[in-house]
Amino acid sequence: MQERLKLQGKQRIVIKIGSSSLMHASSGKADLRKIERLVRIICDLKNQNKDVILVSSGAIAVGAQTLGLTQRPKTLSLNQACAAVGQAQLMMIYQKLFLEYNHVAAQVLLTFDAITHPERRRNAENTLNELLQQDIIPVVNENDTVAIEEIEFGDNDTLSAIVAHLIKADLLILLSDIDGLYTDDPRKNPDAKKLSVVDQIDERVRNMAKGEGSAYGTGGMATKIAAARIATDSGADMAILNAADLNLIHALLDGEDVGTLFLAHDAEDFDTVDFITSKGYLS
Repeated sequence: MQERLKLQGKQRIVIKIGSSSLMHASSGKADLRKIERLVRIICDLKNQNKDVILVSSGAIAVGAQTLGLTQRPKTLSLNQACAAVGQAQLMMIYQKLFLEYNHVAAQVLLTFDAITHPERRRNAENTLNELLQQDIIPVVNENDTVAIEEIEFGDNDTLSAIVAHLIKADLLILLSDIDGLYTDDPRKNPDAKKLSVVDQIDERVRNMAKGEGSAYGTGGMATKIAAARIATDSGADMAILNAADLNLIHALLDGEDVGTLFLAHDAEDFDTVDFITSKGYLS
């Protein structure tokens, strides 16, 4: 419990929400009530003088809905077309809602070469830090419109951990369609138990990562474990919370026993690219 009480003092937070959590399952259209609630919570955290970055999927899903598709496109070109349509619409929604609470959002689109190329990585890091210094909320997404391949960000799970590493965040929150990490897939095994705290990500923990992504998302528990490895080795705690109840964000930061908390290790001095690639986080 002591580890959870320390969350009350977190000051630089990355919050990631996936495509399936932003869309109505019944219609495939944007869940505006949930998006508004998420924005309100982030603005309240900003009002507590916390730095917050939102990593948001959903561009392809919103674009697919606009184009009349019922599931995630199968071809790269159609994915990119959906992203081109959906990213503008999604950012318009975020801008409008943040402004209603007197906060400004900024769009930041990243591709993997922005992480692996040293100069572009510095530029991305500098931009994110400058936006935070200017009291602006960065809304980060993968730049699907120009990406040559599916960069293996796993519905932005890995991307959010990379962002947490770049800005030296002290907490990463992954909003998911599940309550946390279980000893087995709870949808298949009723005896599966949820883990409250994970202090070490070993082979046993990685073997618990089972399940598939949704019709609109690309992530699963395996990508969340990869994100946890990056975040905790970067010196940030990471929590998996159920996106069905966004009030869990407040509960987590109040020190309550919600979701699964992965505890940080002492941050190392490392090169970002070597750190991500040499340890096989993306493999």
